[in-house]
Amino acid sequence: MNAEPEISLHESPTDVAQAVARHVLIRLHEVQRERGEATLVLTGGSMGIAALQETASHELCRSVDWRRVNIWWGDERFLPSDHPDRNHVQAKAALLDHVMLDPARIHPMGSTGTFDDVDMAAASYAAELIKDASRSGKDELPTLDVLLLGVGPDAHIASLFPELGAIRVTGTAVVGVRDSPKPPTERVSLTLDTITSADDVVLAVAGENKAGAVGLALAGASPIQVPAAGARGTRRTLWMIDRQAAAQVPTALLP
Repeated sequence: MNAEPEISLHESPTDVAQAVARHVLIRLHEVQRERGEATLVLTGGSMGIAALQETASHELCRSVDWRRVNIWWGDERFLPSDHPDRNHVQAKAALLDHVMLDPARIHPMGSTGTFDDVDMAAASYAAELIKDASRSGKDELPTLDVLLLGVGPDAHIASLFPELGAIRVTGTAVVGVRDSPKPPTERVSLTLDTITSADDVVLAVAGENKAGAVGLALAGASPIQVPAAGARGTRRTLWMIDRQAAAQVPTALLP
């Protein structure tokens, strides 16, 4: 049973990014005390990258032993590895280049320079997840301690868009996307099954253009029509939103 959504309401996008950073750092520190290492799944988008920038500059950043943090991605644009639109490239500039990481623990998704097509890139990433899981004695997926997500105005998460094929995919950890409504059309994404295997799923959302998507997701819409509605963690499902994004959330659900 996955966790019911909790809403953390903030005044501005900057406040949301700072709150996400604080949650990430506290949780990674807690997990490292319990288990020695921790795993963080990154997202892109304006809020996702803003949260990573806040993480790098936060006073708690030094409380985490970044050499024992495993870094994965929720989705990626299928572009050349150094393309500025790649989530990996943006995450490096925002956070990864500012902390001391073990290169062997960083797992970017495949690029056009490495794979002939998105399906090959997706299969390779799924195999990488399985390999890492076996390292910790698990069968299918490693423990994903914190998984970050943004939400689009259409309620998409990662590269899982409403009604399209990828949101319906089950039985595999990673899917190749060929029909993204947002450019580029080709992407690699974790499936909803993988997203919902994470302990903490944190959705960072700001802006009035996201209000409709947030309202539908928190009102319990179908994940096929509203993918964000299906994003739930096994331990916590935390929506960190500003007041504009919360404008259409039922009043009874607000803190």
